[in-house]
Amino acid sequence: MAETKTKPTAVSVTEFLTKIDDLQKRADSKALVEMMSRVTGKTPKMWGPTIVGFGEYHYKYASGHEGDACLAGFSPRKAEFSIYLYGSEDDRDAHALRDKLGKHRMGKGCLYVKRLSDVDTGVLEHLVQHSVATVKAMYPTN
Repeated sequence: MAETKTKPTAVSVTEFLTKIDDLQKRADSKALVEMMSRVTGKTPKMWGPTIVGFGEYHYKYASGHEGDACLAGFSPRKAEFSIYLYGSEDDRDAHALRDKLGKHRMGKGCLYVKRLSDVDTGVLEHLVQHSVATVKAMYPTN
């Protein structure tokens, strides 16, 4: 069974964020840290080299694959932010929220946004809250 590659690291989130050259992306990253900290009640940690994650849960699929993941997180990629939202691709409530979000695209479990000014950050916060609630319902020991 393949081991999960993305794990918490000891790298400082603050140090990681200060290395972002694009000042707007750095400011948006700090705003996401504040929002996700508020939603999860958790302190951010680096997961792998580029993901800022909040909280942690253990998952196990029917296939037997299992591992740990952050409860909420994002990565300030060069082209756009990847915001990790659990289970939202097939969820009607999440679809309804995304309809109100603004300029974005959705992948499997990832919401892609160029900059926070392109979206309604209140709606984004509700999407993160919905994702966290979904994870907690599926993995109640966390």
